Amino acid sequence: MRWWWIPFLLFALFLGVAGYQLTQPKDEFVPSAMIGEPLPTFDLRPAVDGMPGVASSDLRDGTPHLLNIWASWCVPCIAEAPQLERLREAGADIVGVAIRDRPEDVAAFLSRYGNPYTRIGADDLSEVQLAIGSSGVPETFVINGKGRITYQHIGDIRAEHVPRILAELEKAGG
Repeated sequence: MRWWWIPFLLFALFLGVAGYQLTQPKDEFVPSAMIGEPLPTFDLRPAVDGMPGVASSDLRDGTPHLLNIWASWCVPCIAEAPQLERLREAGADIVGVAIRDRPEDVAAFLSRYGNPYTRIGADDLSEVQLAIGSSGVPETFVINGKGRITYQHIGDIRAEHVPRILAELEKAGG
């Protein structure tokens, strides 16, 4: 008879834990475990005619780069296009990896929204995307001159993110 309160206590404990979890902010982004690690080895064919593809060796040339994971079918990629152009104008070398895309769609996207890229590789099976720890599009990585990932920006780049990305790019070059 003295144990009647145990189920009540367990139920109250469950409500307390559930209430606590429901009030915590959600973190929908999964940071890459590759931050601080060297890029995995890859060699992607060109995603569009007239531009070179991209290989991991291209990103070990002694200068820092931005590696932008994107797709023509990605609506946030449209929103970030002006900011990528702004980064390019500020001197950033931006290399693109087009995820599960068709060359004609990539060309149409670049024609409509601009082309800030020096190279664009086609990642038809998202193999490079997964290898570097990207969980969605768009995502942008800062790669130092030795091919090491030093920073990850998850989601579309907005105007307020540009100074931080430029600072991370400068830090990666030093």
